Amino acid sequence: MVAQPFRSAGVLLRGCGSATPSRSISNADLGQRVETSDSWIRSRTGIAARRVLGPSESLIDLCAASASSALTMAGWEPDSLDLILLATSTPDDLFGSAPRLQSRLGAHRAVAFDLTAACSGFLFALITAAQYLRSGAMRRILVVGADQLSRWVDWDDRRSCVLFGDAAGALVMEASPDDRDDLNGFLMRSDGSRGDVLKLPQIDERAPLVGDASHPQGGFQPIQMNGQEVYKFAVREVPGILDELLQQADLGAEQLDWLLLHQANQRILDAVAERFAVPSTKVLSNLANYGNTSAATIPLMLDEAVRDGRIQAGHRIASSGFGAGLSWGAALLRWSGPA
Repeated sequence: MVAQPFRSAGVLLRGCGSATPSRSISNADLGQRVETSDSWIRSRTGIAARRVLGPSESLIDLCAASASSALTMAGWEPDSLDLILLATSTPDDLFGSAPRLQSRLGAHRAVAFDLTAACSGFLFALITAAQYLRSGAMRRILVVGADQLSRWVDWDDRRSCVLFGDAAGALVMEASPDDRDDLNGFLMRSDGSRGDVLKLPQIDERAPLVGDASHPQGGFQPIQMNGQEVYKFAVREVPGILDELLQQADLGAEQLDWLLLHQANQRILDAVAERFAVPSTKVLSNLANYGNTSAATIPLMLDEAVRDGRIQAGHRIASSGFGAGLSWGAALLRWSGPA
């Protein structure tokens, strides 16, 4: 008789972890490089400092540390993982860094690959992981969101250099053997027609090849961003997709325990919360200490709030990621924690 595949009614969030570089760069530090000040940066972004990888650190180091922390919280061995998804737009290796993470962890049974969706990457990876679990193809999955944006920032552009930092965050998920489900709904959107407002484009240079033929040079330009357009995009689309998701789930904003948004700008967080009439005490924010760490912001904030006791088992969380692409999405989560 052929064995029937295991099929899950839901997914469970079992553990989280995070890691940041040791070096913190304050607003005052940046003032030594560009014409800016702590008050100027704080008033426009809410950011006070950001972490930057040092010469003895790598993105994979952060990924491995955050993943190990999540596995420890869940009480899992690396060999119990079936899949590793690494959400990043800044891999150490352009061919993919997830296999290196798999090797570092000793997760020999797991298949590993990268997923690129910029600041929406972690949420998109979480949603993707859930589909593998629901189908019965996988039992346990590690999702990591990590970026080293300091590698691609123009540190002489005072409009953008103040925004970004480096970090990694991780989440471990497993298929639910019963009717429990920690992913109670999700929505995903993309609009490439607006992608030019936030991009990290290739270098447009060519070099001689043979005869009159030439070849493109590898490499990328620094991050290019139209801050005003990104702000307008976020404060319009994020409340819209969250409202649609809550309507589908037949929930009101007052039934949420936490609002966990991509940590891009405090003014965006405040504007979205105001649209939903969510009190500031329910809005999770730590970008003052880390800045925008792209795919790492949501798991970094989740880990901090779980470990300091704000997020408790059973809490309902509305989360939204948004950014380059342009891409945005939302998920309605419930935290189960370790079994």
